[in-house]
Amino acid sequence: QVQLAESGGGLVQPGGSLRLSCAASGSAVSGSAMRWFRQAPGKQREFIAIITAGGSTDYADSVKGRFTISRDNAKNTVYLQMNSLKPEDTAVYYCQTAYFSSTTRTLEDAWGQGAQVTVSS
Repeated sequence: QVQLAESGGGLVQPGGSLRLSCAASGSAVSGSAMRWFRQAPGKQREFIAIITAGGSTDYADSVKGRFTISRDNAKNTVYLQMNSLKPEDTAVYYCQTAYFSSTTRTLEDAWGQGAQVTVSS
């Protein structure tokens, strides 16, 4: 089993910055891609960013140039640095990974509980 836990959410003014952390436990996730998603009230979950096991990154157009995903394998943690925040960035942010379950012998999704990010003046 892999458990993910986000932290670092909060209230920030437009133009401000926030850094989210996603700590994995139960197993190392260094060999797996890690992703960030977000879901605003009344909207579908939206892909935000991905970082592969090799460190390659990609971003949704809506956050490209403003957000940076990174990982620290020694800490089994992935980060999302959010700069130049806009009100439309307000959402619950989730980290996600897929891992091989030794019990089910299948790929399983692991999701964090979500971190609320509110961008408002």
